[in-house]
Amino acid sequence: MTLDGAGTHAPCDVAIVGYGPVGQTLAILLGQRRWRVGIFEKQPAAYPLPRAVHFDHEVGRILQAAGVAGGLAGKTEAAAVYEWRNAAGETLLRFGSKAAGISGWPEANMFAQPELERLLDARARSVTGVDVHRGCEVVGLEAGDAHVTLSVAKAGGQCAAVRARYVVGCDGANSFVRPYLGATVTDLGFFYDWLIVDVVPREPTVWHPLNIQICDPARPTTLVSGGPGRRRWEFMRLPDESLEDLNSEATAWRLLAPWGVSAANATLERHAVYRFQARWVDTWRHGRLLLAGDAAHQMPPFAGQGMCSGLRDAANLAWKLDLVLRGTVPDTVLDTYATERVPHVSALINFSMELGRVICVPDPAQAAARDAVMVAAATAGELTEPPPALGIGPGVLLDGDPHAGRLFAQGRVEYGGVTGLFDDVMGGGWTLLSPAADPLAQLDADTAAFFAALGGITAHVGARAPIRDLDGTYAKWFAEAGVAVVLQRPDFYVFGTAATVGGSAALITQLRRVLASAPPPAHAEGQS
Repeated sequence: MTLDGAGTHAPCDVAIVGYGPVGQTLAILLGQRRWRVGIFEKQPAAYPLPRAVHFDHEVGRILQAAGVAGGLAGKTEAAAVYEWRNAAGETLLRFGSKAAGISGWPEANMFAQPELERLLDARARSVTGVDVHRGCEVVGLEAGDAHVTLSVAKAGGQCAAVRARYVVGCDGANSFVRPYLGATVTDLGFFYDWLIVDVVPREPTVWHPLNIQICDPARPTTLVSGGPGRRRWEFMRLPDESLEDLNSEATAWRLLAPWGVSAANATLERHAVYRFQARWVDTWRHGRLLLAGDAAHQMPPFAGQGMCSGLRDAANLAWKLDLVLRGTVPDTVLDTYATERVPHVSALINFSMELGRVICVPDPAQAAARDAVMVAAATAGELTEPPPALGIGPGVLLDGDPHAGRLFAQGRVEYGGVTGLFDDVMGGGWTLLSPAADPLAQLDADTAAFFAALGGITAHVGARAPIRDLDGTYAKWFAEAGVAVVLQRPDFYVFGTAATVGGSAALITQLRRVLASAPPPAHAEGQS
């Protein structure tokens, strides 16, 4: 697809507006499924400074699916502990993170966003059918029943008309696409201004713990890794402080000084004031228009889930768009994008706000009362582990199954002399997996053909099975779940399970029924 002149019509299957990590990942996941994807980004070059600094194990697996796992080696730093202390240095909370989460990646990974974006950009440009157009601003949009036409202004002033079957706005908090959905916004009214300061120390420095939150009413402060060789400080604006005074290089150095950081031993990469907000759009799809990432939701950063949520959007939307574009399922399947994602996002926003209410306390008396309760709990050994992984809301799931909508595991396996994480060895997509036998033997010809048409694979995984479970990851999951077979969706969530491997065919039959009767339950949140 080219934009070779004014008035040129350049058709594509999906047009993506915005080229941050969410737009990049969605483009890759669609391009890998052989769809024509046009990406339109008004900025001529990538933003070179840090922003997001954390992704979790689930997002690690999504990035693995996008083909950039190898490039991340050496560019991330696993964080074992996120500790919260009061002004006196006493521990209030401690969040522990495992070296390997359920998805096969560390539970907490610290990184520099420009490095991730470079990897995703190179990958996107390498995928056949994906065309990246920088310096091309979408200035008009006309949605019809059969397609959407975008008016795209190029750097030279020419304007091209681009036709797409679907358009996804991945264009941030000030989204151009969002108003065209006519959507209302749920805003929880959580507003705080923080100065973000990114620093590169000139000498290698060991920080222990790697990530720390100082709940000091004199100045709530966050210190976290910004990826290998980088460090981030975040300083909350105090009630009597102006934004102009806070957002200056002089202020940044003054606030860093107590930490032994100065221009003599570090480089100041960036300082910027952000207003943390907590809100989500109530309609994520209107006809052929959809939203993802910050265009659909914004949350405080205290749980490190902003970018993570956007990449989950991309993983959820990619496989659904794939099936709809193929004509395999009705387009009402796209309504389940919001019904599944809104409950997950809103729960994370509320969790982030709860953390923020602990942190953002500038009143000394209130902070002292908080500390008395939390220090006592910490002293008694009641330190906090991360909350259990959240499930998604109602949608393409087996109704009534307690495991449906929860993340499925990824472990290390060996098959045919190849060793690695399951997705790298066996491939991704729909996966019917059992430790008892190969589920394929349980499928009749018609059911097997339907599953194969979805790109589905079957797997017999165990200590002595053809696909060897090297670390007992799958044995543990199945023992705890008390089931014999699981059907995993392409975004790694469980569609459903069965008590015996003989239930494999019924699982696929149920999937077929759910996909064909796509409208979500009437009570589901986020329905458009």
